[in-house]
Amino acid sequence: MSDAGELFPSGGEGDRGGERPLADRMRPRTLAEYVGQRHLVGPGAPLRRLVDQGILPSCILYGPPGVGKTTLVRLLAEGTRRGLFEINAVSARVGDLRELVERARRRKQADGGRGAVAFVDEIYHFNKIQQNALLPAVEGGDLILVGTTTENPYFEINKTLLSRMVVFDLKPLDEADLREILRRALDDRERGLGTLEVAVPDEVLGALARGAGGDARQALLRLEVAVSSVAVGGGKVLTPEAGAALLPRGALRFDRAGDDHYAIISALIKSIRGSDPDAAIYWLARLVASGEDVRFVARRLVISAAEDVGLADPQALVVATAAAEAADFTGWPEARIPLAEATLYLAAAPKSNSAYGAIGAAVRAVEGGNLQPVPEHLRPSGSGYRYPHDDPRHWVPQAYMDRTERFYFPGVLGEERGMGQRLARFWRRFADQN
Repeated sequence: MSDAGELFPSGGEGDRGGERPLADRMRPRTLAEYVGQRHLVGPGAPLRRLVDQGILPSCILYGPPGVGKTTLVRLLAEGTRRGLFEINAVSARVGDLRELVERARRRKQADGGRGAVAFVDEIYHFNKIQQNALLPAVEGGDLILVGTTTENPYFEINKTLLSRMVVFDLKPLDEADLREILRRALDDRERGLGTLEVAVPDEVLGALARGAGGDARQALLRLEVAVSSVAVGGGKVLTPEAGAALLPRGALRFDRAGDDHYAIISALIKSIRGSDPDAAIYWLARLVASGEDVRFVARRLVISAAEDVGLADPQALVVATAAAEAADFTGWPEARIPLAEATLYLAAAPKSNSAYGAIGAAVRAVEGGNLQPVPEHLRPSGSGYRYPHDDPRHWVPQAYMDRTERFYFPGVLGEERGMGQRLARFWRRFADQN
């Protein structure tokens, strides 16, 4: 655990010494130096306005690796002039969290009631007990909890804790952002590579930026390896051939058009939706080859099973869920097999998004103020309810809403066709749907 006094080096010769990676040496020291996430911290952006007023809510910074989550936390603490305590969720114990809370309380008292920032890196690693240990302190305002995560917090974070925090989505850096970051590192003679005096043509700089897939850490790593190699050999220019030859194998994750894992997962899901098993299995292979997080892929397949296949083949959700459990249990590389089975099953299955459409329409109605009362005969203590199983058809004509409204429109493919026909026998509104 460390406090704010240890987090912001002043620069100088010491920044070039030792084994500190270029990405660490080049961390922005102010929000003015920070590149990317303009929707959050650009001029007039919501988070920037709060910071300018000295306000910082408990929050989660959610985004892919290398987009500046950790750096942003530190800059937010500095920008609001708050103490900062860091802890890593992977190694932290409950006792460490209690110590963190106590240190934050003491710092708050010393700062005249200004809450200190408790920064938990990769907070999704916390189990329920660990998250609950922080809840009273967050709820009572003893500290400002800021967590970073590459995993969807709505899946991974305790709902009670998450309800007390704001989730800010961080986006992959675009090519222009990465070019700026790389150029700064090349020109900086204090912390960067400026003293090596190796020229990098725009063509090569662009290739490095595109090949990093929105990850500044990867881009800077590749630049450092390439430029250092040229300098050691006495060269003065990084050629396209030398740059390509020194790219880490991880560059296979992304093509030269700049695809990142969000683009590839999008292609996978759209191929499934379009019933193209060959395209779907190809995009899955791209994710497998990149070492993409197993759970990230599995979750998207489960969502696709419910959203795109839906009631046309209810078994699809069972298959996708089983594949997700098997993949999580086995891990890479074997996880590719159950994920492939699920991908091909979903791609070949009949499609229906009727459930997705129905819940969307119903939620919009409720959020729009359409709040019907529960009919008297459906209330626990009401009278007049007719028990459907007393009828030989196991159905009776009976109102289940105060005012009938239509949200569900059955599809005509697979199992759902029979469901629609059955409902049409019971309810006129389904018989009249066409």
